Amino acid sequence: MATHDPLVGVKQALGRPSAESSDFDLNPDVSLPAGRKLRPAAVLVGFIDRGAGPHVVLTKRSSRLKHHPGQIAFPGGKVDEGDVDVVDTALREAWEEVGLRRDQVEVFGTLPRHETVTSFTVTPVLGRISDDFAPVAEPGEVDEIFEVPLAHLADPANYLVQSRRWRGQRRYYHTVPWGPYYIWGATARMLRGLAERMV
Repeated sequence: MATHDPLVGVKQALGRPSAESSDFDLNPDVSLPAGRKLRPAAVLVGFIDRGAGPHVVLTKRSSRLKHHPGQIAFPGGKVDEGDVDVVDTALREAWEEVGLRRDQVEVFGTLPRHETVTSFTVTPVLGRISDDFAPVAEPGEVDEIFEVPLAHLADPANYLVQSRRWRGQRRYYHTVPWGPYYIWGATARMLRGLAERMV
């Protein structure tokens, strides 16, 4: 008898067409320069099931980092010259940041790119992580590694829109809080994009 794959909804979501997203989605008054240079990057949206249902692996970035210090993020980073493609980037970064080996990931595919306020264009790479993964944080980049239930992140009702002053203007952004973790900005927007595709 075939067993149900708890990530079937994630796989189906990859086949649903949708537009690219941006940190500016909720701020239509922001005028972005046409010739702006965006640096390619990739993140790993990794799903792990240790018997309590699928969870998404997230990190709390080091407060010493130049970009997004102290924020909640997926393992990932900018594309390096030696990377074959964005999947290669996401897997390399996951190994460097959280000790996830390539052979511990079954890659499903990618979601549309997301543009950040820091001028990166980020490709989310989705994949299943084997349950023998033992996280090891890279101390220079990651302060903490934790897991959030996919059931929480896949429910659009758990997402809020909040705002703060940024560069003299009111900026709106998505959030999806979980326990003590304040997940917001680009990470929350990419997760919301996945949630919308899974409905």
